[in-house]
Parts: sequence; structure tokens; C-alpha cells
Amino acid sequence: MPNKAFACTPDLTRRDLLRGTAGVAAAGALPFPAFARPAIASPHNSRRSQRMNYVTTKDGVEIFYKDWGPKSAQPLVFHHGWPLSSDDWDAQMLFFLAQGFRVVAHDRRGHGRSSQVSEGHDMDHYAADAAAVIEHLDLRNAVHIGHSTGGGEATRYVARHGRSRTAKLVLIGAVPPIMVKTERNPGGLPIEVFDGLRSSLAANRSKFYTDFASGPFYGFNRAGVETDPSIVQNWWRQGMTGAAKAHYEGIKAFSETDFTEDLKIIEAPTLVMHGDDDQIVPIGDSAPLSAKLLKRATLNIYNKLPHGMATTHADIVNKDILAFIRG
Repeated sequence: MPNKAFACTPDLTRRDLLRGTAGVAAAGALPFPAFARPAIASPHNSRRSQRMNYVTTKDGVEIFYKDWGPKSAQPLVFHHGWPLSSDDWDAQMLFFLAQGFRVVAHDRRGHGRSSQVSEGHDMDHYAADAAAVIEHLDLRNAVHIGHSTGGGEATRYVARHGRSRTAKLVLIGAVPPIMVKTERNPGGLPIEVFDGLRSSLAANRSKFYTDFASGPFYGFNRAGVETDPSIVQNWWRQGMTGAAKAHYEGIKAFSETDFTEDLKIIEAPTLVMHGDDDQIVPIGDSAPLSAKLLKRATLNIYNKLPHGMATTHADIVNKDILAFIRG
């Protein structure tokens, strides 16, 4: 059977084919630098250009970060949720950039564009990695904004590394004080809930992420709430960019880490924001308890808003954060 690509070009002759082959052979005979120069010049192949937006931690992990806006402006540092990346803060970073702030966000190790390393998927490493970015950029008088797992990361960072560099803290649907049920935390979620997340991730991560985003994360499983496919697709995209091992081990990090002592020693004014229909981090065992432990807390509870309210209700969230920062 004739090749259809050739059949539709009757003017193509044996001589044309020979000329084309000769051209490829001639290119192969060129000196290597001349032939390869365009590829070397491409930003996608340049390690130097990649490193401009990376910092290397003490244990050799490359952490990707974004740094937008005037260097002289007050910095806002965003800490993303599990299993996402700094892209999850698009609606906030663009809004606050337009308000004149410097906005910074990084991809947690094993997430997004950061190194997919095997080890260090715990809150101590997460906080140290954030500290590496902040010290590299020499950010001071910063407002740290953390969502979900990122709220835990921001809490531990401020408590253990950043008290002298931090002006204010914002926690949105955040995991502190501790999610899992223990003797000291009888209102927490049973360990079986988190075992179920691990099992689903290991069995079919792609399907799990689709179901998670199209269901409880944004409240799309609630009656009368219309699913936004673009939000689901973006959540899935971010999740699948990261490493399965990092995400699997990250479940233990966000569910079993106890932030009680961290919260107690934070002196920065803190805005605690939580939807009362949060199906991922139930409000009864999170935001009100954190607010009581913090020295200078403001607690905002949002009627019927979901865990992912910074995306579904960015206008409300952004407005209240801006008022808190300027207050």
C-alpha cells in the first residue's frame, strides 16, 4: 500500500528525495558548535536560565520560586496546598501585584517544578525550604499566606525560622493545630481517613486527583453547586506535575504534624480564614482552635464556603486579606 503522505504530493520525485537526504547528510557534516548553536541558545536548554528561579537547599534540593513586582515593595509570600504548586496562587498573586506588592511563591519539594527528591517530605523540611527561598531573596517585613498544607508550612516557618522577618500571617483553610484524631485531639479525623487517601493515590493517582477536585475540595459535590471543569483540570494538572512519592508521604506531613507549640510562640498578627463547609479540613477541629492558641489572632468564618475558597471565591478572600494587611 503506498504511503499516503507521498501519494498526495505527485510532484515529489526521486531526485527531490535524494536532495533532501543530501541536505541532512550535509548538516551532519557541519562542525558540532555550528549545528547545535540554536538548541544551546534556547532558554529551555539553558541551566543558567533555569537557576535564575531556583534556590538550592542545604541538602541539595532545587526549589523553584516566582518573584514578581518591585523589590522595594512589601513582600507577600504564598505557601500552597497539597498536592499543588505555586500556580494555585495565580488569582492572589496577580491581584496583589496590581496593588503594588512584591509577590513570591515557591513549589514545595517534590511538587511542581522543584526537585522530585526521595527524602524530606515532612514539615521540618518544608519550613526549611521556605526559609532558603526567603533568605536567598532577603525578604523582610513579609506577610506569609498559607492555604491548607501551606498553612502548616507557613506556621512552622514563622515559628522556627522567620519571626524576625515576618510582619503578619494569614492562614486559609489551614491544617493546624493537628488534623488526625489522637488522645490529645479527640475531635480529629480517624487515621483511616488518611489511609484511604494513601490507598487511592497509590491505586490510581490520576483518577483520585480528578475525583478529589471535582468533589469535596471545591464543594462541587454539594447540591446546587455547578462544577467548573477548568478549575478541576488545573488542579489535576498541578497535582500530576509533582511526584507520587512526595504526595504520598505528604499526607502524613499534613495530617499528623502537631503545630500546637508553633502557634503558641507566634507573635505576628494572624488572620485565620476558614469556610464552614470545608470538607477537607473540618472547621470544628482547626481554625477556632488555632485562633485560641495564637497570641494575636483574627478569626473569619465564611458561610458555606469550601476548602478551595481562595479559588472559588477569590474576590472575597483577596479583599479580606488586603484589608488585614493594610489594617
